[in-house]
Amino acid sequence: MKRLILAGGGHSHVEVLRRFALDPLPGLELVLISPGRFTPYSGMLPGLVSGHYSFEQCHIDLEQLAARAKARFITDRVGRLDLVARRAQCEGGEGLNYDVLSLDIGSTPPVADIRGGERYGVPVKPVERFLAAWRDILAEAGRRPIHILTVGGGAGGVELTLSMQHRVRRAGTRAAFCIVTDSEAVLPGHATGVRRRMERVLHARDVACYAHSRVSEIDAGVACLADGSPIPADYVVWATGAAAPAWLREAGLATDERGFVLVSETLQSRSHLEVFAAGDVATMEEHPRPKSGVFAVRQGLPLARNLRHALTGRELEPYRPQPTGLALISTGDKHAIASWGPFAWEGDWVWRWKDRIDQRFMDRYRL
Repeated sequence: MKRLILAGGGHSHVEVLRRFALDPLPGLELVLISPGRFTPYSGMLPGLVSGHYSFEQCHIDLEQLAARAKARFITDRVGRLDLVARRAQCEGGEGLNYDVLSLDIGSTPPVADIRGGERYGVPVKPVERFLAAWRDILAEAGRRPIHILTVGGGAGGVELTLSMQHRVRRAGTRAAFCIVTDSEAVLPGHATGVRRRMERVLHARDVACYAHSRVSEIDAGVACLADGSPIPADYVVWATGAAAPAWLREAGLATDERGFVLVSETLQSRSHLEVFAAGDVATMEEHPRPKSGVFAVRQGLPLARNLRHALTGRELEPYRPQPTGLALISTGDKHAIASWGPFAWEGDWVWRWKDRIDQRFMDRYRL
């Protein structure tokens, strides 16, 4: 009997589980290792923060999905690999040998690189920790006016800022919001029309933006920029950058300069063919893409196919991601801006379009 270990319950792995549930592989022991029973769908996180969705609507039950795929579910994290012995060591102590290993463990914002970051920063990932912190932020906003600073002017940071603001205002409490980004404007990489639409929304909502800026230090109630300027900040939400666990490189896997697993078009490790990786933790050498759920979702099917082929000795199939992804960026209320290459659209109808796409994705994994 062969053993396939899925480390992490990310967007790609939930599709792998679904595919193996639909078409079981005889003689396979399937194991899922994830720190929590529920995994969030990133596309609906802003809606959860805004109050448009419940926890159940935007979280996938990994335990039930694993049971459907007849997989053993272990509530833990992989913390070390022995690539020679083909053994994955969990942080809780259990060790498991594998024939094939797949990694979809996501990433975390690099708050440890900032003085005071670990103590005062609120990283968006892991999501379950952010949601716990968000409940505390809401409660604090109910007691007194507060300042919330978001580090990161990408789609994730902007969406989250507007979602938090919408929820705070709907609750009848007060908070001032600002965004700090090291790029020349919010939404770098998006078309000029998209950026202008979002800048108009931010201006109308009184969200201050500090471009070409970087937070260098966080202390109680204040964040300092690299030029020494202080900004009031009771909470600093970290929604930029991505860091990989050190144990990936320490194990001997080929990684990029940031420590993410280098994979080929087959989503196989460049250094160890029995190891696969997808989602944020992986870097496709031939087709680098942003660390985004849009691309992680698309990797699920080719990953499932190639894992099956690797276990049965069949030739693996190359996967070439789409050159650009459709981004539907919500503005806190039930309104959104669509970004696709040079094109931009905006309206309540875009939010409804986004909602239909998200609900359709979640329907695949509801039992």
